[in-house]
Amino acid sequence: MAPRIPGFDVIIIGGGHAGTEAAWAAASVLRGRGRVALVTMDPSRIGTMSCNPAIGGLAKGQMAREIDALGGLMGRAIDATGIMFKMLNTSKGPAVRGPRAQADKEAYRVEVQRLIAEAGNLDVIAGAVDDLVVEGQRIIGIDLPAGSGIVHPRADRFDDDPDAAPRSIYASRPLDSDRHEDSTRLHAESVVLTTGTFMRALMHTGGTATPGGRVDEGSADGISGTLQRLGFQLGRLKTGTPPRLRRGSIDWNGLPGQQGDETPRPFSDLTTEGDFPRLRQVECRITSTTAEAHALIRENLHRAPMYSGAVEAECGPRYCPSIEDKVVRFADRDAHHVFLEPESHHTDELYCNGISTSLPRDVQEQLVRSMPGCAHAEILRWGYAVEYDMVWPHQIDATCMTKSIEGLFLAGQINGTSGYEEAGGQGLVAGLNAARRAAGDDPIRLGRDQAYIGVMLDDLVTKTPREPYRMFTSRAEHRLLLRADNTDERLTPSARAWGLVCDRRWDTWIGREAALRRITEGIESTRIEGGRPLRKLVMQPETTVDEIARRLQEPDQPVVERVMTSMRYEGYIVRQHAAISRQRDADARSIPTWIDPAAVTGLRSEAAEALARYRPATLGQAGRLAGVSPADLTLLGVAIRKGRARNTR
Repeated sequence: MAPRIPGFDVIIIGGGHAGTEAAWAAASVLRGRGRVALVTMDPSRIGTMSCNPAIGGLAKGQMAREIDALGGLMGRAIDATGIMFKMLNTSKGPAVRGPRAQADKEAYRVEVQRLIAEAGNLDVIAGAVDDLVVEGQRIIGIDLPAGSGIVHPRADRFDDDPDAAPRSIYASRPLDSDRHEDSTRLHAESVVLTTGTFMRALMHTGGTATPGGRVDEGSADGISGTLQRLGFQLGRLKTGTPPRLRRGSIDWNGLPGQQGDETPRPFSDLTTEGDFPRLRQVECRITSTTAEAHALIRENLHRAPMYSGAVEAECGPRYCPSIEDKVVRFADRDAHHVFLEPESHHTDELYCNGISTSLPRDVQEQLVRSMPGCAHAEILRWGYAVEYDMVWPHQIDATCMTKSIEGLFLAGQINGTSGYEEAGGQGLVAGLNAARRAAGDDPIRLGRDQAYIGVMLDDLVTKTPREPYRMFTSRAEHRLLLRADNTDERLTPSARAWGLVCDRRWDTWIGREAALRRITEGIESTRIEGGRPLRKLVMQPETTVDEIARRLQEPDQPVVERVMTSMRYEGYIVRQHAAISRQRDADARSIPTWIDPAAVTGLRSEAAEALARYRPATLGQAGRLAGVSPADLTLLGVAIRKGRARNTR
């Protein structure tokens, strides 16, 4: 039997974006009353940006801001390490604008590690998990190989000298150097599994296949077998990454540039203007594929694993397609934009945003060198596709806990999602609920009207994804409420009650709330030329933020803009709140676990099958399932009332 070391309240498996947010959230909730462990194969890789070194974008930027408003790490890390900040969709309304930032990927990784080291009740353990330990459909811990090590943070931080190369701040030491047994068992009340693309992972470049979920890293093969043994239905997904080029080999000055915002806005409410942006800002360059390259790709599709059948995955990223997919799907296009984005101040690598590929190396080389400005390009790392196992997400609840194993939570790409922000949002919810379960508190579910994170989790548990799930503003029916500028108002008060928000963040919100009230009252009470209310001027589309701020003598223009946006959307927001109230009633009506859909009199077989497969937690979730009609919901509600009456008697 595996020996036991002192137990934890929560164990997080995986050190990616889901794992770090889960660990930080759990440690925050349990501060002063519980211990958290973060288990990862290589602690120096915690917080690594596997693909595009950027945070945010359309809808994704809103999610990154939500993670920050809930007390998470992502916003703080990107503000400290961003090298180009840009607000997207500025020509459209505030509800669909999305902040985005290019990161120094080396600095970002180390900054996440530095932040993780600040949690006094969080231990980082180096090791690959051998097994999940389950008793009576309840998880009680994990088994690690003998010789796994607890790692200890060093006190230095990369940004003491922003021009110096970032350093990983963890040094690994054996958990118990005298122990020679086959494995070590860690006990816990809750376990969060965030394996990313590493479960039975295989990387493909042309005909070459290499085990691993990321270059120079291994594959987590045992977890897939464990999950299947526990009865989970697994799927197989695929994603990809583009080649990296050496900047010095590109005609950099001969290509059109792309600049960041002149006055960038931070992601985190904890970032102060005087210390932002912290790192030297950069420009990107824009090039494109050519008709010649498209012909080359068509001639070699049989050598691309995605098309040759070498990749087993059922589906891939429709919204972030490979260049092979784009050439086939958009056959009438002679060119596609490619953005050359610097990956770090401390490397010469460029990320080729727009040509994700698994083509053989010789084809990749010809493709790259056919692009304007890249005739002499040197490829530092070849593009590749990766296929990996995932768990179909109808098997989890919107709390991220699995329905069949109590105390086991899943977050990130294991649930069929794509993107750092989607992973981070799930990780935060999973860590929060894992800690609440360990502390004996009720679980938390974010509603579709509260956050994009709530929209995502509701979509995952009510719809089977046909491709890796990616967030869009169009998925959120209440997007006028779910703006990037009001995440603190929507989420920080609740997060404070849940134990996620520190005193500094809370004080920041209290100050901003007072500013919002002050500016709102100022607009409502001020009269301008001819005795007109200032509010009427605010409602005119051509009125600028500068003009209103000047009339109010208010220096905080972002808060002025936020008040103006709320006033202009007021009529639409009132209607949305009415719809939300109706939906909230349905979401408040829980479906007991003892309900057997097949035994509900009059329920159509299609509805019974959908309810049995997804096992929705509420009538609201049930109503969002394909195949469940309003009449089915009525019958289900009647069966619940009758069943509760019988149970009461």
